[in-house]
Amino acid sequence: MSNVYSIGFGVGTCNNNGEWLEVYFPQPLLNPSAEVAAAVTSTLNIDSGNQAITLEQAQLQPLAEKLESTGATEQAAILRQFAGSERPLVAVVLHSDDAPQSVPEAYLKLHLLSHRLVKPHGTKLDGIFGQLPNVAWTNQGAIDLQELPARQLEARLKGELLEVSCVDKFPKMTNYVVPKGVRIAHTARVRLGAYLGEGTTIMHEGFVNFNAGTEGPGMIEGRISAGVFVGAGSDLGGGSSTMGTLSGGGNIVIALGEGCLLGANAGTGIPLGDRCTVESGLYITAGTKVAVLDDKGEVAESVKARDLAGKSDLLFRRNSSTGAVECLTNKSAVELNAELHSN
Repeated sequence: MSNVYSIGFGVGTCNNNGEWLEVYFPQPLLNPSAEVAAAVTSTLNIDSGNQAITLEQAQLQPLAEKLESTGATEQAAILRQFAGSERPLVAVVLHSDDAPQSVPEAYLKLHLLSHRLVKPHGTKLDGIFGQLPNVAWTNQGAIDLQELPARQLEARLKGELLEVSCVDKFPKMTNYVVPKGVRIAHTARVRLGAYLGEGTTIMHEGFVNFNAGTEGPGMIEGRISAGVFVGAGSDLGGGSSTMGTLSGGGNIVIALGEGCLLGANAGTGIPLGDRCTVESGLYITAGTKVAVLDDKGEVAESVKARDLAGKSDLLFRRNSSTGAVECLTNKSAVELNAELHSN
């Protein structure tokens, strides 16, 4: 029996053509045991490869019994809850960590991230935009955009309002996963596929994209772009920004180490090491010219910011007289406010 990367049993939404719009996986599995993998693949006749197959009602009880015999009682209970579902059901088996080739595969991988089973960059998401349909997210669930006008009219004729909260490829995370020990002031600003470590607080203006997130604890009042990971004890001030791989960062992986502070309206386009600070209003990009100061406050050398990428204990500031960007050793560690970060 070959190893299986991930298994998920999901319930979702299809359009009138039977095409998947979204899938909810209550409890995805990463690297399941050989016994669990064998029970699933043998019952569903899946030999190899990555597959998403429709679950029929007749398959639920036999599969639940096999899983129960392996000790996977929670998965068996989920399958029993699926019995009698009026929504389409799917089983996804990923033998390998390859780029998703279907909507159910893509949603399973996004769930792995938000369930904290893998960290950002820990699973392959290449081409995910091409797999996910653009969907109207409403108070009645996901609706195909071509079918939306008819559904809106149907609701109005019943004296109801079909509220469209957003039109996007990615839903908000909290409709699928609410990780333990986090606070999120505005749930629409955290996409499914975000990784939020315990102790993370996302304030109203904070935003976390998919395949990005925080180790926790941390206070996020700025933007964590796709692909960016923020270390434990680091804060992003109001209106601050991190440059992601989707917004001009190219293939450079932007990350913040532990104990960093990105000031209000500041930003970084280079990875920062531990205990770094970027002062409010200063945006550092890879090509920013930086004057490196010695312990006497004199300019020791002039470099591009990319040459300082990943280094620890740095303070980036702008000289108020000359406007030059300066860098010096940051002697004062950033201390988090324990009360603010209490969840």
